[in-house]
Amino acid sequence: MVEYMAESYVIGVDFGSDSVRALVVNTETGENIGQGVAYYSRWKAGLYQHPELSIFRQHPLDYLESLEECIKKALTDITEKQKNHIIGIGVDTTGSTPVPVDKDGTPLALLDEFSENENAMFFLWKDHAAAAEADEINRLFRNNSENDYTKYQGDYSAEWYWAKILYAVRNDASVREAAYTWEEHCDWITGVLCGETRPDKIYHSACAAGHKALWHSEWDGLPAASVLEKLNPYLVLVRERYGKAPQPSTEKVGTLSKEWAEKLGLKESIVISGSSFDAHAGAVGAGIAEKTFVCTMGTSCVDMFVEKAENLKGKNIQSYCGQAENSILPGYVGVETGQAAFGDIFAWFKRLLEWPLNQLSQIRESDISEELYIKVKDQILLMLQEEAERLPDEPFPVALDWFNGRRYPNTDDAQKSAIVGLSLGMDAPYLYRSLVFGAVCGLYRLIEGFEKQQINIEKIIAVGGISKKSPYVMQMLSDLSNREICILDSDQTCAQGAAMYAAVAAGIYENLETAAGYMAAKCIKTYKPNSEKKEWYRKHYQEYLNLAEAVNTLNVFE
Repeated sequence: MVEYMAESYVIGVDFGSDSVRALVVNTETGENIGQGVAYYSRWKAGLYQHPELSIFRQHPLDYLESLEECIKKALTDITEKQKNHIIGIGVDTTGSTPVPVDKDGTPLALLDEFSENENAMFFLWKDHAAAAEADEINRLFRNNSENDYTKYQGDYSAEWYWAKILYAVRNDASVREAAYTWEEHCDWITGVLCGETRPDKIYHSACAAGHKALWHSEWDGLPAASVLEKLNPYLVLVRERYGKAPQPSTEKVGTLSKEWAEKLGLKESIVISGSSFDAHAGAVGAGIAEKTFVCTMGTSCVDMFVEKAENLKGKNIQSYCGQAENSILPGYVGVETGQAAFGDIFAWFKRLLEWPLNQLSQIRESDISEELYIKVKDQILLMLQEEAERLPDEPFPVALDWFNGRRYPNTDDAQKSAIVGLSLGMDAPYLYRSLVFGAVCGLYRLIEGFEKQQINIEKIIAVGGISKKSPYVMQMLSDLSNREICILDSDQTCAQGAAMYAAVAAGIYENLETAAGYMAAKCIKTYKPNSEKKEWYRKHYQEYLNLAEAVNTLNVFE
């Protein structure tokens, strides 16, 4: 432990898809005393994104300018004395979001000749241009003389490191020739803050390396050169130039560079910690621990838990999750799973019901008032929840949650949803109840999959807008899972987690588990299971499983 003044603060920085947020956090209480948000100006203007082609790129200047802006905004909320007591900065980013760099670790898009070349920019996590490359990688990574490199992550995605690099070098010769190697956003921005981005010296996040580049101790690092060469010889160069071995998020990477100290008006002695992807930082900010399942419920659902490596040996969970060493808590295997759609399912149904309202609002002669129109749109989900709670137990149509494909188990991006058991006597609340139950069943199916492999999950922590806005959804999850659900007091657990990285790296706490007792978000509400509903839920959960099996077996959407 390092001795600091009685009062000390850290900054947690969370890079999202559209903006970056900075929090100034009290290391003793976890209180947020300063906050700043900055939007990426080029991205906000619609530049470098082509949804019809699944291409989403971001310019490094968006990250650099927004980083400076959001931290400066956060610092305006605090006193000069508090500012002088800032001892560390930690970062999380989206991922996999890699960028081609030169020998100095400078992104090619910062060079004049590549400033508008989208292949020289950061490939945002949701860029799917590399779908064909991902298919090719899957075939080779599974079937080679070395290892099954999909063993711990399952199907390799178009969103991930090797697929994006392979796509870029195949489609842009100028980038292939100029790019010395590629760096993940979370690694590069950490290097920027401490003034060291050179590929042979830069910090590598265990989270990014394990989940996306497939670094693992079982095969002593990255996939073998002999395998990568079959895809493209350039990938062998990337492997050779990878530099340092990955480290946990709590690693002390360096201290704030003179350049950034001057930009931000902060001391050069401030510690820069390691980094991770955003969802993993969010799990840390939520206070993840053994036997705890953290669900981040937004448009989709991202779930995390940690387990000791020895407890996972012999467990067949490949189809249910991705696993990486030290990716969430150092000393544990970080496990990520989730659903491709959660809140988006309810948003879809809301849009469906709003269709006649939207049409009427465009007719000048319509009697519908603007006030009534807005009121109905704003309250439609609340009204559906209230009516759904009053419904009799039967009839009960069954819905699948695969509205945006199936993330887990057994990833299938092309899979579609289905609703069965409909009749003329059913109205919107019946359908809404079925959609909620389908989403909850999809989440519980993941938990059950781990249970069947003797992985014990005792507690669920829910994070995100739905956890606070929809008691109906949360109570249903508690009833079906037969577990208590803890709702947190913070909407900024990602930045909070990044701040905790900084507190440990600076020596305030020995580890993240200890830091969580002081700095993690607090539970403000607990949902407890209703035992009277247990048998009813189990019956309909089996119907959900039957429908899932039928849709899979029949391939009705192919």
